[in-house]
Amino acid sequence: MPVPGRGDSNPYAIWVAEVMLQQTQVTTVWPYYKKWMLDYPTISHVAAAEQDQILKSWEGLGYYSRARNLHRGAKFVMEEFGGVLPATVTELLKVPGIGPYTSAAIASLAFGVPEPLIDGNVLRVYTRVTRITADIGQSSTKATISSELAQLISPDQSAEFNQGLMDLGRVICTPKNPGCESCPLKKVCLSARTEDVESFPVKKKRKRLPHYQIVIGVIQKGEYCLIQKRPANGLLGGLWEFPGGKIEMGESGEEALLREIREETGLDVDLDQKIGTINHAYTHFKITMSAWHCTWIRGEAQTHAASENRWIPFTDINRYAFPKANLKILELITPPS
Repeated sequence: MPVPGRGDSNPYAIWVAEVMLQQTQVTTVWPYYKKWMLDYPTISHVAAAEQDQILKSWEGLGYYSRARNLHRGAKFVMEEFGGVLPATVTELLKVPGIGPYTSAAIASLAFGVPEPLIDGNVLRVYTRVTRITADIGQSSTKATISSELAQLISPDQSAEFNQGLMDLGRVICTPKNPGCESCPLKKVCLSARTEDVESFPVKKKRKRLPHYQIVIGVIQKGEYCLIQKRPANGLLGGLWEFPGGKIEMGESGEEALLREIREETGLDVDLDQKIGTINHAYTHFKITMSAWHCTWIRGEAQTHAASENRWIPFTDINRYAFPKANLKILELITPPS
């Protein structure tokens, strides 16, 4: 399958594609990328949009700081560069949200700057060819590889060099069962000679992820339900969610939910029917989330843990951007009568 933004000389398209591809599979990115480029065909369209609109477009893709940074970056490019992405790595790094890899991708693929790209595919190819035993999770290892590749990259064909290495890793030098027999680098690949290709790259095993039990409540007040907006900074910033939180030691789910709702909103509620339970994994932790229908009894909603509260008709719920875990819960909900 082709990769979004690759083979395209449009720096904006490359920027969007590379941001979406960070920690996300190509098959997942494609429909989001296509719709994004239709909805926001230029940097000015992104800059002019409201953050809620941007987050709704990103809904389900995860790692929402990418969307917020893309939005901030577009505004910066409009203000500082007249809506045109600069051609050098130094200037690109001034744009909020554009880091070393994305700046190198834009500069190399769009403008032909001889800057090596170091993604997972390139790391896999290079460590296998050279049998580098250093941990690729360390920034020093990546810096060494980048420095060595900088000596090899062609000044006149940087895009082809980078694209070729990335495609080689994606299509032939795969993590499992690589196609060594058809690899153009077979004769110079040290790990192919020693027949331990799949031992590379070397990366320290991750620690076991912590697992939290979470409870949330869909609070109904007449025809309306309460949603809260997460603070702009931090995990899932700017997204909407239902009130709730972690179950503490010794609490039942129902006890924890009533406590969390009081602490977060100041509301008194009755717990009604349980909606269901879902599992979800984030980068650094996992959760099991249970949800209940709740009925408002008394109180004005406070914003102790949120940046904004909003009572909305349940029929309007799809207008708001929610985290993936909340979307899983929404799939279980029958709209209240």
